[in-house]
Amino acid sequence: MEYKRFQDKYLVRLERGEEIVESIEKLAKKENIRLGKVSGIGAVNKATIGLFKADTKEYKSTELTGDMEIVNLTGNISEMDGEVYLHLHIALGDDKYNLYGGHLNSATISVTGELIIDVMEGQVDREYNEEIGLNLLKF
Repeated sequence: MEYKRFQDKYLVRLERGEEIVESIEKLAKKENIRLGKVSGIGAVNKATIGLFKADTKEYKSTELTGDMEIVNLTGNISEMDGEVYLHLHIALGDDKYNLYGGHLNSATISVTGELIIDVMEGQVDREYNEEIGLNLLKF
């Protein structure tokens, strides 16, 4: 991973073989990013995405393999219990132009990844909500 800061934004390049979620978390810890917005494009060859089932309060995860373009990567950085907390979604297109999307659990870069992290001043925590079954933003 290489990156450069421009005022309140980081431009990040991920290399072949790097895992997206792990890389963003590592950068957030290193640069003390406590609150921010993530966006990105690139290509992956392996990803695990999830869909939250509201009735069971559980994620259904699916692993995808093969060459896929990152059509969109979006999400945010916050904190929970003093630790970096990422909430990321991804849309991936395959060689037949099928599109897959959902909550990003993990994805491995196959060619390159280009991310922008917009840092926001302040801090927002998360708190588990029993009724919903998710860690929600706590203002």
